Formats: sequence, structure tokens, C-alpha cells
Amino acid sequence: MKGDWIHYSDEELSFLEWRQAFSRRELHAAFVARFGRTDVTIDNIKSLCTRKGWSTGRDGCFVKGQTPLNKGRPCPPGKGGRHPNARKTQFKKGARPHTYRGPGHERIDEDGYVWLIVAETNPHTGAPTRPVMKHKWLWEKANGRVPKGMALKSLDGNRLNTDPSNWKLIPRAMLPRLGGRFGRGYDNAPAELKPTIMAIAELEVAALERARGKREPKPVGRRPGSATNSSQDERTST
Repeated sequence: MKGDWIHYSDEELSFLEWRQAFSRRELHAAFVARFGRTDVTIDNIKSLCTRKGWSTGRDGCFVKGQTPLNKGRPCPPGKGGRHPNARKTQFKKGARPHTYRGPGHERIDEDGYVWLIVAETNPHTGAPTRPVMKHKWLWEKANGRVPKGMALKSLDGNRLNTDPSNWKLIPRAMLPRLGGRFGRGYDNAPAELKPTIMAIAELEVAALERARGKREPKPVGRRPGSATNSSQDERTST
């Protein structure tokens, strides 16, 4: 009866434990043949193995080199992927998804920069097209690559104006002085004040770099006047 406790002898439990790697169907068949326990079902064997922590050692995943059972066997006509309803939504050879964006497509990201799809090989994926920041791509076409540690800044504060003449090459250290939380609000400043703000930021960064260049390197080792340095100075002077 359902819900009744099923009792197993020590011999039966030992038999199952030693064969726990069998599939549950094989294990059940072997158990019934050995002990004649027709009152025990496959589900009973599964539950017992679960309670005891007996595992087959298999997780159901393919192992390296394993061949699928249906390899080389096409799906029957009208079934699975060859069903008429499935055929309706399958890609046809040469078809493009509705999300395809070819060369020349532009979009504006959340920061207000224009991204452009160009007909150049994507170095990361090998695709025939790749997305680029339009202002940077146009500027590099006219002036060469942006050096390391440098950035492009929109002179009129309008990031949608991607004309190369509207972008100036500046050190990255200037960016927080022009905008950001503690900057001078360059982008929203009146046009007549923008050159002054830019000049002040350039002077500040130049002064900072000059001050860094004048700093003497810190001494390496013990502090002057220590016992070790004193003895070393005595040995050197002699």
C-alpha cells in the first residue's frame, strides 16, 4: 500500500550499495531477479538510493569524446525542426535578422556620444563590420591615432557635433577639471567663457606636471642617521 514502510534486509542493502553505479532500471531488474521482491518498484529503489546517498556517478552531461545517440539521424519529416510550424520561423540561407545594422548606421548612447557602424573587420569577433565612436573615428582618420594618456574633448560642448575640427586632443588629467562633479561645467558654460576655462585647466595640469618633475626621488633603504647607515658612512669615509 502507498505510504507503507518498505523494509530491506542487510543483505539486500549491501547488494544495492555495491551496485549503486548501475542505472536505476538495471539495478531494479537485478534486485528483483536476485531477491524476488516484486513489491519494490523502480521509484522505491530511486528513493532508497537518494536517502542513502548512493549515486551512479553520472550527472547527465556529455563527456569528452562521447557520441550523441542521434548523430547522423535526420529528424523525421513533419517532426521537430522539420515540422511546418517550425519551418516558418527558421532562418533562410542568406537572410538577415531584423536587428541587423549595416555600415552607416548610427546610434546615440546614454552619455550622448554617437556610435557608427563602419565596414571594417572587428578585431575581437572577426565580423566584417564594427562599432566605433564617430567623433574619434573621424578625428583619427584626419590626425592619426589618439596617443595613450590623451583624450578628445568637444570644444563647443556638443557631443553630437562629430566634426574633427570640433574636438581637441587634451591630457586625460584635464577631463575632471573641465567637467565631472568638481569640474567647471565646461560643456554648459557660455561660449565666450569656454576658451578661458580650457586655458585655466591647461595651466593647472602643466603646473602639476612640472611640480611632479621637480620632486626628488625618495631615498631607498633605512632613514639617514640609523645605525646601519652610520656604520656604512664610516666604512666609506675610511
